[in-house]
Amino acid sequence: MSHYHIKTQEEYEAAYQDSIEQPEEFWTGIAENYQWMKPWGTLLEWEFITPSITWFKGGKLNITENCIDRHLRTKGDKTAILFEPNNPDEPAQHISYNQLAKRVNQ
Repeated sequence: MSHYHIKTQEEYEAAYQDSIEQPEEFWTGIAENYQWMKPWGTLLEWEFITPSITWFKGGKLNITENCIDRHLRTKGDKTAILFEPNNPDEPAQHISYNQLAKRVNQ
């Protein structure tokens, strides 16, 4: 299963159906698109008496690395965040991945 780039309602419905019918395969496909510091040992562990559900048990990732750092080399100058201020007289801010990385690392 690969990463979904959903562009239509039909694609959304197909992805949703996959997530319901084959949740482990669906979420493995999504998770493989991230950089894991430590891969998970057990994808899904559950029991409904307590209830307790654990996904990606043992896995570790750095969300900042996945949201920002891994894009710097290929998308550094592209917009990472488009900020629209509440005041309509203020211009929108296009914050690039490079600018965002600099702010995060301050």
